[in-house]
Amino acid sequence: MIGGWENMWVEGRTLWDLGEATPIVVHLSETGSLPNGRALVPGCGTGYDVVVMANPDRHVIGLELSKTSVERSTKMFTSLPNSKHFSFLKEDFFTWEPTEKFDLIFDYKFFCAIEPEMRPAWAKSMHELLKPDGELITLMYPITDHVGALCLCNPHWKCSKALSIEENPDSIPTRKGKEKLGRWKKIN
Repeated sequence: MIGGWENMWVEGRTLWDLGEATPIVVHLSETGSLPNGRALVPGCGTGYDVVVMANPDRHVIGLELSKTSVERSTKMFTSLPNSKHFSFLKEDFFTWEPTEKFDLIFDYKFFCAIEPEMRPAWAKSMHELLKPDGELITLMYPITDHVGALCLCNPHWKCSKALSIEENPDSIPTRKGKEKLGRWKKIN
């Protein structure tokens, strides 16, 4: 699938790209509601959420499979004042082995973009990448009952507890009522 994602970026077939940061990420960042420390955004796309989350207290890594996406994001955002607080890496989330774990992982539309048989590997990687007491924030979309719907009831996610699952008050109009914000705490 790596070639498929690269081709979509090269051909400009990125309909999932909002062209701006996800509104709830902006809200959580502006209200100081995100954990500080190291943060990861797997499947970060253009990286708008990465940039908004980054600050002197939170270094954010945006992970993407597409070389084109990483190059584009790096070029777009390198001159921003907070650019020393984020970076973009071309890596496969399922095989990547960073030198340090993360205090925060934000997943929006990454989980629902993987094949259902990859979901146990997703849960395993999330568990391994989070520090003890780290937080996973998932913006779950789509939540409707159809093929490809996001569901975090995977039994492999037994090491976490939901802090909250709620309607996303900052959904963009076309996704209103179709997504929820989940906050998960890793427990040892």
